[in-house]
Amino acid sequence: MKLLVTGASGLFGTKLCELATRKSWEVHSAHVQHKPQYGNPVRFDVSDRKAVEEVFRHVKPEVVVHSAAMTDVDRCESEKTLAWRINVEGTLNIAKNCKQHGAFLLYISSDYVFDGEKGTHTESETPNPVNYYGLTKLKGEETVKNLLETCCIARTSVVYGAIPAAGKVNFALWLLERLKRKEKTYVVIDQWNSPTLNTNLARMTCEVIEKKLTGVFHLAGASRLNRYDFAKNLAETFNLETDLITPVESTKIPWIAKRPGDSSLNVDKALETLENKPLQITRALNEMKRELG
Repeated sequence: MKLLVTGASGLFGTKLCELATRKSWEVHSAHVQHKPQYGNPVRFDVSDRKAVEEVFRHVKPEVVVHSAAMTDVDRCESEKTLAWRINVEGTLNIAKNCKQHGAFLLYISSDYVFDGEKGTHTESETPNPVNYYGLTKLKGEETVKNLLETCCIARTSVVYGAIPAAGKVNFALWLLERLKRKEKTYVVIDQWNSPTLNTNLARMTCEVIEKKLTGVFHLAGASRLNRYDFAKNLAETFNLETDLITPVESTKIPWIAKRPGDSSLNVDKALETLENKPLQITRALNEMKRELG
């Protein structure tokens, strides 16, 4: 299988390219700044229409996983033109070329397409984003659905993993380092989501690709947790002091963009459809611990 992955140096993209390479797929790992660890690196900006066309002509992918995005929620709010160019126009460029070349597209979206008023959101619910990042991801979904008859939209939530990627340390690794240094840490208690281990997400994604599943899937962790409880679970898994973690209301955090209160995802569809199931938090954190050695 000839696979093109955008955002291949990110937390999810790195793990996906690693697993796909192990399957002996021909993996083309797209990036802008940080060279990917796995696959055949190809450097281009998804918002550059001509560059995207050139890559598709050269690679001729059978499957494209589009995970490249501007994901900094506050930056999206303050730099809306850039966020739209990358997240919406970039997705349009990818989708158009998938249509032209007959490639199957799996678009990685976000729990932030929902307003978080009630949580445990299902695939059939009507999205209602409360910030600009969520809006751009929703517009990306609509772009893909409008252009392609056969595609998959996979929404995920708070991806974490054992290895830093794209020059960034994810929340789980950041917290582990602070706890190991015995530093007191404040963590939000009134924001719920579905924390997702990147390895679990990559395995589910590979299965979706192999089966060419279409429609919308929530590919996320199987546990609904607030950030504080996630932090405590992480500390307990690694035998670190939970007393160092102090809950704080989100109103105390100087965010620019509004966050949904409960953007947790219902993963029943994935549980029923996939052999690689969404993982409960205990199992996922133990797998992360094994990966860290």
